Amino acid sequence: MALVPQRADVPVTIDESLCITGCTLCVDMCPLDSLAIRDDSGKAYMHVDECWYCGPCAARCPTGAVTVNMPYLLR
Repeated sequence: MALVPQRADVPVTIDESLCITGCTLCVDMCPLDSLAIRDDSGKAYMHVDECWYCGPCAARCPTGAVTVNMPYLLR
């Protein structure tokens, strides 16, 4: 069974193909420190399933790799 490149059940997903290795803009913008950089790939990921859906992480990403999966009731 192939591994899924990103989790879809978390508030913030990051497209690793668009994520710039070593860039920390989204991590720096998160007020909850929910995002981190993987040691092995240098790509961002959501390491804590907590999110305020505030959106600065997605807004600051220069490549559009970060998506905030806002629940229907918050839209």
